[in-house]
Amino acid sequence: MRIGVDVMGGDFAPDAVVSGAVLALKHLSADERIVLFGNQDIIVNLLQKEGVSPENFDIIHTSEVIEMGDNPSKSFAKKTDSSIVKGFMALAAGKIDGFASAGSTGAMMVGAMMVVKQIPGVIRPAIAGFIPVSEKKVNLLLDVGLNPDCRPDVLYQYGILGSIYAKQVFGIENPRISLLSIGEEEEKGNLVTKSAFEMMKDSADFNFVGNVEGHHLFNDKKADVVVCDGFVGNVVLKQAEAFYHILTKVNPDNRFNERFNSENYGGTPVLGVNKPVIIAHGASSPKAIMNMIIQTREVISSQLCEKIKQAFS
Repeated sequence: MRIGVDVMGGDFAPDAVVSGAVLALKHLSADERIVLFGNQDIIVNLLQKEGVSPENFDIIHTSEVIEMGDNPSKSFAKKTDSSIVKGFMALAAGKIDGFASAGSTGAMMVGAMMVVKQIPGVIRPAIAGFIPVSEKKVNLLLDVGLNPDCRPDVLYQYGILGSIYAKQVFGIENPRISLLSIGEEEEKGNLVTKSAFEMMKDSADFNFVGNVEGHHLFNDKKADVVVCDGFVGNVVLKQAEAFYHILTKVNPDNRFNERFNSENYGGTPVLGVNKPVIIAHGASSPKAIMNMIIQTREVISSQLCEKIKQAFS
């Protein structure tokens, strides 16, 4: 297995990314290899400072960087020797098995859609996020920011994508799929959610358990996967991240607090594209980068993309 990592992307790149890659080494087996995309001289220098031989990694040299403030589409087209572009080209060519970055989300989505492309039959891919519900379990939330406005049929497909993810990665045999709304009753919600409910309630594609409200998000009694549009999902995810800072101030010794720490998840997968693509927070620390790499390995090893292709074939 070859895991591609964008070294030049992120608020604290390249230092934090290289440090995170070094931390990830101890969690990988002998047949799992990290491929670093970025300026080779910088990478080698940072690895030497870490006391780690560059021989532990494969390094693909790049001379350009897509910055956070760059126009995603234009920069992807113009900066062809950037770490993100070269990473996606390697992913499409099968030279790596997955690609992860804490860099420009927009550029990552351009690469996902234009280079590795969405799976035929998928209307709109989604970004999945994680909501902690106990010390051992998280709920899957999608979409968390890719599609602020969704049609009912797109929300229906999110149910399929979320169900496959929960089965393949979480190991849940028959995951419970729910729709986020303002009431549990079928008639509650806006026009989109009510229409989506009508499509989902008799679905043979997943185990639909009905509407859930906001207070259901943080427990596992109602659902395993929560479906919503990207506008609502992004607000919920950022709110969950804010809980971490509040909880650690109120009760810093509570172990459950760490379940809200986004660093422990590393990144979120793009569901509905042909190859494993993981997007991490721009402010990722070395710990977050390490977990991003581990998350990428899990998505690759679960053969998630192949299972989604089978579902939509």
